[in-house]
Amino acid sequence: MKAALLVALAIFTVGFTVFWIWAIVHHKHGNATASGTKVPGPLDLSIGFAANFLDTLGIGSFATTTAMYKLFGLVRDEEIPGTLNVGHTLPSICEAFIFLVIVQVDVVTLVLMIGASVVGAWLGAGAVSHWPRRRVQVGMGSALLGAAALMVMSQLSLVPGGGELLGLTGTRLALAVACNCLFGALMTIGIGLYAPCMMVIYLLGMNPRAAFPIMMGSCAFLMPVGSVQFIRAQKYNLKSALGLAIGGVPGVLLAAFVVKSLPLAAVRWLVVGVVVYTAAMMLRSAAVERRRANEITGAASSAVAEP
Repeated sequence: MKAALLVALAIFTVGFTVFWIWAIVHHKHGNATASGTKVPGPLDLSIGFAANFLDTLGIGSFATTTAMYKLFGLVRDEEIPGTLNVGHTLPSICEAFIFLVIVQVDVVTLVLMIGASVVGAWLGAGAVSHWPRRRVQVGMGSALLGAAALMVMSQLSLVPGGGELLGLTGTRLALAVACNCLFGALMTIGIGLYAPCMMVIYLLGMNPRAAFPIMMGSCAFLMPVGSVQFIRAQKYNLKSALGLAIGGVPGVLLAAFVVKSLPLAAVRWLVVGVVVYTAAMMLRSAAVERRRANEITGAASSAVAEP
């Protein structure tokens, strides 16, 4: 059954790649930068490499990428969710192929959780791809704070460290499937699936290593599905997405086959700080957006009221 899953993932990969290339060739792609260039530069490639290097080690890529985009002003806020999903798709698929092969996990649990995440992503992307900028800012800011809280709980060992189970049954399986459907939808807001999915797996008594094929397999299948929605809506930044895709694959391979592990405690605390900062900046941008909208509305009302 796992072989069939790998074949299905290969089909998803080819389908997504062909669709994205077709969209670029037919100019149905996302926005470029203000200068009009669509070719990723060294900064775009470096962000893709670093984010996916950390992603392969289990830290996640969405929060770190979002922070870099806010810091350097590379992507407009309303285009960040689409850029993350489209750009990180191919590196995430690369991760999934590696961990689905080398880590053992119950196939029924794996398939059901992956399927649930795909359903959540399809429904979520259909909505988020049409959200205005302020709603994206509020959604991402709030969800990033939630992700930071989960990271802090994990770092402080406030949740169980997992058990020895390689699969789930009954009520536990149903709960895990429902949660992964929600996490798939949250991916389309720009919030990574890794931290909440890993938390649920630990709480339900599964072996921590089993989290890797489940969360990476979920992302690998849901991201092509969600990304198609963003590409169709042209709600992403092409230049930055290409940087993530091209720079990300080497980062995955280096982390998986050369580095393999690092003393990550300090890195995770750094990521928590970055996530909180980024959430604050996102919510601040939303507040500024609302103030400007109110000023415009007030000015228009005053103009109408004048004789």
